Amino acid sequence: MSLAIGPVDAAVFLASLAAAIAVGILASGRARSLDAYLLGDRSLPWWVVMGSIIATETSTATVLSLPGEGFGPVGMRFLQLPLGYMLGRLVIVRWLLPLYFEGRLNTAHEVLGRRFGPGVQRAAALLFLVTRNLSDGLRLFLAGIVIERVMGIPFVPAVMTMGGITIIYTVLGGIRSVAWNDCLQLVIYVLGGIAAVFIIAGETPGGWAAAWNHASATGRLQVFDFGFDLANPCTFWAGVIGGGVLCIGTHGTDHMMVQRYLASRGPREAGRALAGSGVAVVLQFALFLGIGILLSAYHAGTGEPPPARVDEVFAAFIVNHFPQNVGLVGLLLAAILAAAMSTLSSSLNASASALMHDFLLPLRRRHETETEQSRQPESMLLLSRGLTVVFGLVQIAVGLAATRLDATVVRAALTIAGVSAGLLLGVFTLGIGTRRVGATAALVGASCGLATLLAVQFLLPTRGVIVAFPWYALIGSSTTFAAGLAASLIWPRSPEDAPWEKPNAIET
Repeated sequence: MSLAIGPVDAAVFLASLAAAIAVGILASGRARSLDAYLLGDRSLPWWVVMGSIIATETSTATVLSLPGEGFGPVGMRFLQLPLGYMLGRLVIVRWLLPLYFEGRLNTAHEVLGRRFGPGVQRAAALLFLVTRNLSDGLRLFLAGIVIERVMGIPFVPAVMTMGGITIIYTVLGGIRSVAWNDCLQLVIYVLGGIAAVFIIAGETPGGWAAAWNHASATGRLQVFDFGFDLANPCTFWAGVIGGGVLCIGTHGTDHMMVQRYLASRGPREAGRALAGSGVAVVLQFALFLGIGILLSAYHAGTGEPPPARVDEVFAAFIVNHFPQNVGLVGLLLAAILAAAMSTLSSSLNASASALMHDFLLPLRRRHETETEQSRQPESMLLLSRGLTVVFGLVQIAVGLAATRLDATVVRAALTIAGVSAGLLLGVFTLGIGTRRVGATAALVGASCGLATLLAVQFLLPTRGVIVAFPWYALIGSSTTFAAGLAASLIWPRSPEDAPWEKPNAIET
């Protein structure tokens, strides 16, 4: 399955890549300090932050695999998950977001440093760096496979091109370039999705009416499923409870998202961006699930056999039925690439920020006088750009090395990478909700949470027990909290721990 691209499609595709670099060049003039490079001088408009949040959490899997969910029997029931995401965002706006605007913080992990001390701050930052770069390197691998299959471009050049262009515009303009490119890429893949809707409906025998009747008759328009099954991610309880807690972890404690809030003009604007992104993500999921439902009606009406794997059904339609050389194929390919690059660029800039502010700058302050520190702002900016390149090369290396792994191993690794959200949420809850828990107990709790999640992912399936991924964050955070609280009975908070406390912390 590969696609021959005509000159018009190629021009549209290349124009999208050139636009990404152009945005980086335009933003480079304002990235003249460390704060400007990593946080955009804390002056990004709320709607730019919102667009960046949406694009960052959208990967190639969203664009190509979500239609597969709509194509299959799940249909619109998958929407229960983003409904939970929207609920989780409201919790973050109410309880977590204010923490990041108390003082002038630079990373999410500094909140833990103020509560537990530098040891927990560095441990959280290290967890973020390892899981983020591993998981996004594997996402680059999966995106490379898609580009190879759809466009016929060899895998290695595809991965290196995506990674290289992302590094260029991220290094040039920093977070400002990343955020504005995210907005551009969001427009590209949404336009590509809307164009696909009309093309698929036009190719379906009977058009819109036939597609609607098919979707109704097969139950694909049903949204809510109130049954309870731990193995099923598409129930109301898994979506609203599991998905809500998952979102609190991924959007409330992951520095890749928190960096966007800190780059906004204040807590009110950050809250508006985060809450608005929840509504937009529900609509985005509905769009790509709708594409899958339309594809189901198309195959039912034409009798054309679908691919063996449902997550390839949208890609197969693009290759076989999209109008050639009128720009639409180029737009869809740009959409696939945009979804991959938006996540990667955010990851690179956030990784550089975490390493600088959670490790290198505290070490520098410890060993240099204030006069020596003030003389080196340009060197710190140059170092941040260098770290961005290093993390980009690391992710490219992970993507290329993943060819030696089985695809199921890659997907399992991506799932495990997401458990860091549950662990960090558990540690944050210990810090906000208790007084007696110190650094040692918090780290013990996180270790227990990690062991539990590893058992859920790898041990329980061998015994016939499957737990769907939306529950992972709830399991990880609750285990971390309970184990940390129990460990504090043995290792209570010591005088050496950081003195900061939330005034509403409960006595336990």
